[in-house]
Amino acid sequence: MLNQSLEKMNERFGKFLVPIILIVFFVLTLAILYPSIKPTANSYKEGQVAETNIRANKTIENSTATEQKRKLAAEAVSPEYTYQSDLATRQHDLLANLFTLILKVKTSADEAYQKNTQAAKDKSTVSKPTTEELISQLKKQFETVDTDDLDFYQDLTTNFLTTMFSLSTTEITKVEQVTLNLVDDQMKAQIKESDVTSVRQKAESALEASDVSTSQAEAVRYLLSKGIVANTFLNEKKTTELQNEAKASVQPVMIYQGEIIVREGSQIDSTAIEKLRILGLTNQSVNYYPLLSLVFTILLQIGMLAFFVHQMEEQSKRLKCYLFYASMMIVSLLIMKFFQLFQTNAAPHLPLFYPAAFAPLVLNFFMNRRSGLLAALFQVVFALFIFSNTAADVGLNVLVFLLISYLFSGIMGTIVRQQRISNQGFNALMWLVVFPLLMNVTLILFQEMSFTSGQTWIALVCGLAGSLLSLLLTVGLHQYIELLVTDDSVIVLNELSNPNHPMLKRLLEEAPGTYHHSMMVANLSANAVADIGGNSLLTRVACYYHDIGKLKHANFFVENLPAGAENPHNFLLPEDSRDIIFGHVIDGAKVLEAEKMPQMVIDICRQHHGTTLMRFFYVKAKERNDSVKESDYRYPGPKPQTKEAGIVSIADSCEAAVRAMDQPSNEKIKTFVSNLIKDRILDGQLDESGLTLNELRIIEKSLINGLCSTFHSRIKYPKMKSEAEQMKEEQEKREE
Repeated sequence: MLNQSLEKMNERFGKFLVPIILIVFFVLTLAILYPSIKPTANSYKEGQVAETNIRANKTIENSTATEQKRKLAAEAVSPEYTYQSDLATRQHDLLANLFTLILKVKTSADEAYQKNTQAAKDKSTVSKPTTEELISQLKKQFETVDTDDLDFYQDLTTNFLTTMFSLSTTEITKVEQVTLNLVDDQMKAQIKESDVTSVRQKAESALEASDVSTSQAEAVRYLLSKGIVANTFLNEKKTTELQNEAKASVQPVMIYQGEIIVREGSQIDSTAIEKLRILGLTNQSVNYYPLLSLVFTILLQIGMLAFFVHQMEEQSKRLKCYLFYASMMIVSLLIMKFFQLFQTNAAPHLPLFYPAAFAPLVLNFFMNRRSGLLAALFQVVFALFIFSNTAADVGLNVLVFLLISYLFSGIMGTIVRQQRISNQGFNALMWLVVFPLLMNVTLILFQEMSFTSGQTWIALVCGLAGSLLSLLLTVGLHQYIELLVTDDSVIVLNELSNPNHPMLKRLLEEAPGTYHHSMMVANLSANAVADIGGNSLLTRVACYYHDIGKLKHANFFVENLPAGAENPHNFLLPEDSRDIIFGHVIDGAKVLEAEKMPQMVIDICRQHHGTTLMRFFYVKAKERNDSVKESDYRYPGPKPQTKEAGIVSIADSCEAAVRAMDQPSNEKIKTFVSNLIKDRILDGQLDESGLTLNELRIIEKSLINGLCSTFHSRIKYPKMKSEAEQMKEEQEKREE
């Protein structure tokens, strides 16, 4: 049907037919996918309300957000501190040494005063050392301390020293005891610079519980302020290193293609504007890159299709491949677009229902494996355009899942053998259902989807349903697609094999012997073809019609002569008989062509005698004229071009010869069939059929079994008259 339509279209449009098909294919593909990548003007302002979902047009780093995250990460780093445990000992030693020096000065001054008083005659003339003198002597003592500690002592105020020297030795000792206890107690813990004030306040609070006078308490408070210092310091270098490590560990903030920046009906805020600026969507321009990408993809597909179709020799096959591929891809994209319409966040894996193996599988069966593989690849590329807009809603993982699942299932469709899928059974089930299901399980494991999640099982069920749908669609539609694409579909062949077909009824009525012969050859040939894995139904139908040309001169073929009738060839010249018998091949092919029979049936009609020699009439002609050429008595051919035609050629001759045998025995049949096949091989009649020696042995066995089960006798030609008598009769006819 498709071939006939293409022939008519080719006659009408000629060389413009291929460009027309490709242009229509381009336009339809673009029309289906255009809504998914429709270019829009990018004019967005802060405060504007988005009329539709605004999506990212590319994948790019959000440098501003990345820098903010790095800053936050650095700020979140806890500062690194260094604890100097020896500071507690140092502060204790400084304070203890201070009290030692104060007591030393005070004791020395008191002893000197006592000594001077005892030595003086008038004790009233000896005065006590003043506070200023004591402070002066103390400061002289400070000169003896280590240089590193000198600052501590020089910073002591005069008021403090005055207070200290106003106290008695016992009071100074008590101040020392209380001060050192409080300082030691607080300096045991880690004290940061920011905690010094609170620690001193804590020590002063503890001082209130001590039994000291007001002057003593004042001195202690002053010494607490000098003795309690920070002993834990910020390690700026280490802290900076940690902050840098924290910044480096921050992953860049990415804006992914298809991600929704602003949802429909939402106001565009400053954050969204920044993202749009990074994406280049605030420049009030129209983004044509997705459209250009789609156009280029479609052109690439057409270019690759044209490249391998151009390698086909027959023009009709080229046209069929272009049209069938384009049709299957359009149907495939429409189905994919249909499932995309129902994809939601709640059912992100619903598009796995798409029968990804269907188009590659059908193209593999009815065109060739290359066209199927091309369809498997480009339906995945087009899926990227169709599902990219929903990727932000359902997640990029779902998009990756869909694309890999489609690709794997499509390739599985091209691996299946190029036979009717209903005849492949378990093998087809493994390639098209089991292996894609296992691949989906692999993807689930890779994406770490939990098998306790409902989404995981929905994904598996949808994927399994898509694979089963591919299988069922191919099985269910095979015969109808076959009816459109080929002229020898099962439906057509079943119709032609119906005994009520007008041509078969006419053959039965006008040439019953030929009809019966055709039925017998059909049985023999179909069984032999089935044994070697060929198309037995097509062979059977071809055998039914292979001798249809005998209708023109039915009575000139011996199987149609009534019992006892004279053979009409006895009254004809050899060349006339030759032309009549040759004619059943030529006329039969013309009749079949006029009836628009499948090409294979027409070919078998032409080839079932190949270029074999019509030996009987050749010998007869040779007796009359020795200059007769053998080539003049060979069938016009061509030789059998297929295995089926070769088998029909052998079976046709075997059935006719065995029918003509006197009392055919199994041994005689076996010997005849074996010799006939050998003669055909030696004569080169099977050279172009593609039959192997092993297949010929199988065919020989099948034919022998079939013939031995029939034992029909074929009417023999009546005994020929001598050449002299025949020539005399011919002369008398001419005179009359």
